[in-house]
This record gives sequence, structure tokens and C-alpha cells, in this order.
Amino acid sequence: MCRNIKPLNNLAPPATPDEVADAALQYVRKIAGTRKPSRANQEAFDRAVAEITASTQKLLESLVTTAPPKDREEEAAKARARYQARIAAAG
Repeated sequence: MCRNIKPLNNLAPPATPDEVADAALQYVRKIAGTRKPSRANQEAFDRAVAEITASTQKLLESLVTTAPPKDREEEAAKARARYQARIAAAG
């Protein structure tokens, strides 16, 4: 899956509507194989982003967990560390 799509569930503070929309946009771009659709496909592309955004928001609102929310800063630090490890391994 696309590395740019971040887990949005069980975060403190919760995912914003913009984060949900950004994840949906990344997903549609990946599936469509294009960053910017042609004019002929723009409506279908935008509709897909809107539908996936709505579905993702519904999913996030309905998920239940007993785990404590993850701290965004700690998760970002872990992601940076994983990235640095990948870079070091590649070099």
C-alpha cells in the first residue's frame, strides 16, 4: 500500500477531516495511477475521493478499541526512525 497513507484510527488528538480527505485522495491517486486526472475523468476522480472520504470517516467513527490512543508525536518519531533505518540499509 502507499506509504503516504498514515493510520488514522485511535490517535490523540483524533484524525481531522482534512487528514481523512488527504488519505482518500492518496488512495484514489494510487488506484487511478495518476496524480491529476484528465478533464474527462475529473468528475469520476472527485466523486471517488468524496465517497472514500465519507466511507473512511464512517469507519473511523464506528471502530471500537480498548487500547489507549496513540500519541501523534511518538508515532511520528517512530516513523522517522523507520525511515532513517531504511535509508541506512540502502546506503
